[in-house]
Amino acid sequence: MTASSTSYETLSVELDEDGVCTLTLDRTEALNSFTVTMARELEAFFRAAATDDAVRAVVVTGAGRAFCAGMDLSAEGNVFGLDETLHPTPADLRDHLTEEPWQDGVRDTGGKVALAIHACPKPVVAAINGAAVGIGATMTLAMDLRLASTTARIGFVFGRLGIVPEACSSYFLPRIVGLQQALEWVYSAEVLTAEAAHAGRLVRSVHEPDELLPAARELARSFVVGRSPVALALAKQLLHAGTSAASPLEMHRADSLAMWHTSVGDGKEGVAAFREKRAPRFAGRASELPEIF
Repeated sequence: MTASSTSYETLSVELDEDGVCTLTLDRTEALNSFTVTMARELEAFFRAAATDDAVRAVVVTGAGRAFCAGMDLSAEGNVFGLDETLHPTPADLRDHLTEEPWQDGVRDTGGKVALAIHACPKPVVAAINGAAVGIGATMTLAMDLRLASTTARIGFVFGRLGIVPEACSSYFLPRIVGLQQALEWVYSAEVLTAEAAHAGRLVRSVHEPDELLPAARELARSFVVGRSPVALALAKQLLHAGTSAASPLEMHRADSLAMWHTSVGDGKEGVAAFREKRAPRFAGRASELPEIF
C-alpha cells in the first residue's frame, strides 16, 4: 500500500495529477482534535510518503471549520497515551528510545509525528484553515511553510494546562520566529489571530477561507512541477542541516556530495533541457537519495 492509497480512520487523502497530495485531518465532529490513533496514522502517512514517488508534495489541512483543536482531552487515563507507572531518565531515552516501554510509554506522540514530517523528503505545506492550538499548532512547525485563513486561530496554550510545548517545537519554533518571540508566545499561552501569526513570521501568508486551500495547492505545485525530486529532497536536507551546523566547512562537505550526485544524475538532463530550450524530463526518485551526511 502507498501513502496515497491507504485508508485511514482519522485522515483523508487526495492525490492530484501533478503529485500534490492533500492530507486532511478528518475528525470534523471533534474539531479534528488529536488522538493517539491520529498520531499513529500521521506518522505512518509521512513515513510512507517519503518513499512513495507518486507523492511529490503534501498539503495538510483540516476538515470543517478547524485545523486541529489540540489533544482530545476526553480519553480515559493519561490523555497523552503515556505510561504513568514508569520513571524515565535521560539515559533511558538516550540509550533505549525505540525500545519498549519507552517507545510507547514515554515518547511524545506529537514528537514522533514531527520527526516523520521533518524526515519526509518532499515539500510539506500547512493550510491552517481554523483553530490550531496545542499539538494543532506545533505539528505545523515541522512542515516547510504555513499558510493561514483569516479565520485561523493559533495558540501555544500549554501553560494553561500545566504542560510543556511538545512535538519537537522547542527545536522548530525558535528557528522559525526567533527565541524572543517564541518565549513570549509560550509564556503568554495566548491564542493568536492569523494576522498576529503573520506579523510574527510564523505563517507565510493569510488568505480568505475559500482561497486558502487553492493557494496552498498552487504553491506546492510550483515547487514540484518541472523540478527534480532528488535535487529538491537534497536541498531540503541541506538547508535544515545548515541551520545547526557547527561551521560552513561541515556544510561544504555535504554540499559537495549533493552537488556531485545531482550533477551526474538529473543535473545532466537539466543542463541538456536548458541548452535545447525545452522542459526537462527528470528521472531521479526521491525514494533513492544518495547519502550526503
